[in-house]
Amino acid sequence: MWEMALTSMKLFFAGKLFQNPLRVFGLSVVGVAIALVIAGALLYLGLAPALAAAISGFVAGVAQPYLFRNLKYR
Repeated sequence: MWEMALTSMKLFFAGKLFQNPLRVFGLSVVGVAIALVIAGALLYLGLAPALAAAISGFVAGVAQPYLFRNLKYR
């Protein structure tokens, strides 16, 4: 299991894990933007920073499978 994880990390950082690495980067930016917008909105509404971070992290984490559903691997 550890060997598989190391191999996947090596391929990822070499840019050979996905067919379109730029799309992966773009979708990752969208996920981060979702988290930042939600965190900013919650902070603006007066929520505690730790709670705002937890909620926005949860929502962004739930969005990742939806964002990455059509990625193709090599």
